[in-house]
Amino acid sequence: MFAQRFSSTRRGARLARRLAVHRLDQWGLPYGSDASDAVAVVVAELCANAVLHGRVPGRDFELKLSHDRAAGVVRVEVSDTHPGRPEEPPQAVAPAEGGRGLLVVAALARRWGVRERVGPGKTVWAECATEAP
Repeated sequence: MFAQRFSSTRRGARLARRLAVHRLDQWGLPYGSDASDAVAVVVAELCANAVLHGRVPGRDFELKLSHDRAAGVVRVEVSDTHPGRPEEPPQAVAPAEGGRGLLVVAALARRWGVRERVGPGKTVWAECATEAP
């Protein structure tokens, strides 16, 4: 298990992604592997959402990672203190500057969702495969 709090800034989100990839490498999922790259993108999208949409001034966001080798899954959890919950991504997205993050997460993860957390806010989670089925 890896758990760390980060400042709700772009820099915090970038650091979260970098530390996540480093932890995956320590767990035997090397840099540049398909699994590492997929988890890195999921972490980047969920942390960006926490910073852009879940930011509460003066509050951090938290990243948790866990690796279940037997199940072949890395679970990513990003918690923030904002009460708003993300909406299900639309199936077709009109041209826009943003709004595709959860579509990317849904495409890369086996499954994802949102749950309540202890204290204010919510946790957005995703489970990514670490090996081909």
